[in-house]
Amino acid sequence: MIRITPTLSIDERDIQEEFIRASGPGGQHVNKVSTAVRLRFDIHRASLPEDALERLKHLAGKRLTEEGILLIQAQRFRAQERNRQDALERLIELLRQSLKRPRARRRTRPSLAAKRRRLNQKRHRSRIKTLRRGVRREDE
Repeated sequence: MIRITPTLSIDERDIQEEFIRASGPGGQHVNKVSTAVRLRFDIHRASLPEDALERLKHLAGKRLTEEGILLIQAQRFRAQERNRQDALERLIELLRQSLKRPRARRRTRPSLAAKRRRLNQKRHRSRIKTLRRGVRREDE
């Protein structure tokens, strides 16, 4: 069992790992060895609350398939084991983020001093722009 929070754990058997060849530079080594990891996790098998599941779907974005499979690909490191740990850490962090409830936004109003400052700035800009206008002659 992989502990996400003190109240939530996921079974290691719910995570599927596939080792693939990493893209990018690396010389002959990258062409021979499958060091990159593609991690697959079915989000519906995790016992997440409904609101956390919705946040997870939003956080996952394009990494989530229509079937609800979360795909994480890790190829930052040369070692397969390090990429495997990296993918798992990213999955755990994503699940932890989804469990955090966003703070409710409290509506605030500008203070009287802020309103006065804003109006004074508007008057100031208006005067500057008025002074930029050309002077009209009455004899033309």
